[in-house]
Amino acid sequence: MTNKERYSAWAAAQEYVPLFMMPWWMDAVCAGKEWDVLLAEDSEGNIVGAMPYLLRKRLWYKYILMPQQTPVGGIWVTPDITADKWKTAEVCRQIKEQLDGMGLAYYYQQFLPGSLCVDALQALGFKKKERVTYRVDDLSDLNKLIESFSKNKRRQLQKALSLHAERNMDIEDFYRFHTQCLAARKRKISYTREFLLVLERKAKRFNQCEILSICDADGHVHAAAFLVWDKSYMYYLIPAYDPTYADSGAGALLVLEAMKRAREKHVMFDFEGSMSKGTAKHYKQFASTPTPYYAVEKYYKPIFRLAIWFQKLREIGMH
Repeated sequence: MTNKERYSAWAAAQEYVPLFMMPWWMDAVCAGKEWDVLLAEDSEGNIVGAMPYLLRKRLWYKYILMPQQTPVGGIWVTPDITADKWKTAEVCRQIKEQLDGMGLAYYYQQFLPGSLCVDALQALGFKKKERVTYRVDDLSDLNKLIESFSKNKRRQLQKALSLHAERNMDIEDFYRFHTQCLAARKRKISYTREFLLVLERKAKRFNQCEILSICDADGHVHAAAFLVWDKSYMYYLIPAYDPTYADSGAGALLVLEAMKRAREKHVMFDFEGSMSKGTAKHYKQFASTPTPYYAVEKYYKPIFRLAIWFQKLREIGMH
């Protein structure tokens, strides 16, 4: 059996594997690209840790990056050793040895909040950088939660009283809506129609996605979001807001309705993080808790830094 086949069987037998590390998720977000998985084993050959990854190639360089629309990943260890830093360190040592043998130029992944693997990898020579996501873990009392929203968000919800939520938006319509919303701000969409169609089809098969839209009485869509979830969290993965209706309160209502859906599914809510100050300020106003997580990287070939620098210059020149 290949590592991917072993990993798929192992993941299916686990009580919980994070959404963004599931084999079907990797199949979806890496469609047309090469993904694989590194495995760590105990003395009896049982899988105790796994690191699914997207392998990219440019010229003669090989490197690992996060797939599109995949905020976290990294190494997942079995629950029996999750809190044991020594056993976790052994898993990371095994993964590190395999990474070293891949002939990589660069490695970069963003790890789940609270992962002990981050410090273990840092001790093995990797660098870490803090990032932040915003979470709402207690959705038991929505009225109390709304009272904790900022005055600005509560005022926006009052403006949105004439609007309503719908759950039947077609995926093609969502893609067009998101594209138009970004175009109105002179921005381009970062993923393709085909990418989203594949992701939605895969996620729907496992009943782990939904499109939520906020509409007025005439059927105009003011805002929409592509939501995904697992057994622990619902993720506000792809939100879209029509600037034409910036003052309608639809953005605040969209978040509230998404939180209601998370509550109905008995999971917590994750805004999926943002390092943008403006977006972070928006999320904080919904009584969310800043939750740190870490990006882990390593330059195996220092010259790759130069390649990334030239790529950034090229991207800047294209705008």
